[in-house]
Amino acid sequence: MPLALQGSLLDLADEARLGPLTGRVRRTTLAHGAWVDHRPGWVEGSDALLDRLLVDVPWRAERRRMYDRVVDVPRLVAWYDDDAALPHAVLGDARAALSAYYRPELGEPFTTAGCCLYRDGRDSVAWHGDTIGRSATEDTMVAIVSFGSPRQLALRPRAGGRGEAFRLGHGDLLVMGGSCQRTWEHAVPKTAQAVGPRISIQFRPRGVA
Repeated sequence: MPLALQGSLLDLADEARLGPLTGRVRRTTLAHGAWVDHRPGWVEGSDALLDRLLVDVPWRAERRRMYDRVVDVPRLVAWYDDDAALPHAVLGDARAALSAYYRPELGEPFTTAGCCLYRDGRDSVAWHGDTIGRSATEDTMVAIVSFGSPRQLALRPRAGGRGEAFRLGHGDLLVMGGSCQRTWEHAVPKTAQAVGPRISIQFRPRGVA
């Protein structure tokens, strides 16, 4: 896959490993019972991990009907169900660490892993909420671990009003919780800047998509 990313000068660990969550996660409280947690640089040594994910994940292109035509989805995707082996051991460690850290609030583990590959600034995801399944009616969480070139994740309340934005960099963690999927929407906008590939890993509880 002809994608390249200049290694981060700040990511000097020899292999991928997780930093601590306790005392390092910053929570932003949103309106309507929603919140977002942000932990920059959670996965250390993620340059080599990004290289492996670009090669080892079975990326596929999707097409989707939009109005009266079928169009290409502007990113590549992959999905790992709760009984599927993840493409790298550190992702299994991340899922276990997130399940342990958030269990007092979530009450259940993270199980599935969705993957998105944004090949350059032309790839994006439009405004949406993850409201397929239980998240349409229940509070839940979606945990995103980002690798590669920094991209903006924007959020806006469905009812209108002031939004929020987070710049997700290499190895960053962002968790959307509470009513966020029902009462807010999120997007990764296109950018005209020259950016390299970015991979987003989204961990969800069972029955949330």
